[in-house]
Amino acid sequence: MVAVLVRTLLGIDLEPQFNEPYLSSSLQDFWGRRWNLMASKIIRPTVYQPTKQFVLRLFGPKWDSLLALFVTFLISGLVHELIFYYLGRVKPTWEITWFFLLRGFCLLLEVSCKSKLTTKFRLSRVVSGPLTIGFVMVTAYWLFFPQLLRFNAVQRALQEYTAVGAFAKNATRTLKLWFNYG
Repeated sequence: MVAVLVRTLLGIDLEPQFNEPYLSSSLQDFWGRRWNLMASKIIRPTVYQPTKQFVLRLFGPKWDSLLALFVTFLISGLVHELIFYYLGRVKPTWEITWFFLLRGFCLLLEVSCKSKLTTKFRLSRVVSGPLTIGFVMVTAYWLFFPQLLRFNAVQRALQEYTAVGAFAKNATRTLKLWFNYG
C-alpha cells in the first residue's frame, strides 16, 4: 500500500517488502526469503556475516552459521524491544526478545535437522508449509502481538494519522491563501 502511494506521488518504485510469506515451506524460507526483505538485506551484512566470521575464527566452521543465526535473532529481538519502547514508552517485558530467541532456536533446530537428514526423510511442502505458518502465527499471537496491545499501538497510529491529516489540511489551506493573495 505504501509502495503504491510512493509510486503515485513521487514516481519511485520501492522494492517489495514481502515475497508471499504465506507460501513459506520452512522457517529458513520464511525469514530468509519471504518476510521483511529489507530487514534481511540490512541484517545479513551488518550482523550475521560479521558474527559468522568472528565465530569461525573462535570455534571453527562447525558452529559459525548456527551461532551467527542465533546472535542475529538476539540482536533483532533487542532492536525490536527498543523500537517498542520508543513507540509506547512502556517498560519492556522482554517478550519480544523471547519471541525472536524462540524463533532463532527453532530455526537452528530446523537447519541442524536438515543437515543431518537425507532428502528421503524431509517433509513435503504440503505438510511443512502449514506447520511453518502455524508456528509463525502461534508465536506471534503468544509473544509479539501482546506488546502491541499493551501500548495501544492501533490507537496511537490512528492519532498519528489524524495529526498528519490535520497538518496536510492546514498546509493546503495556507498554500491556497498564499497563492490567492500572494
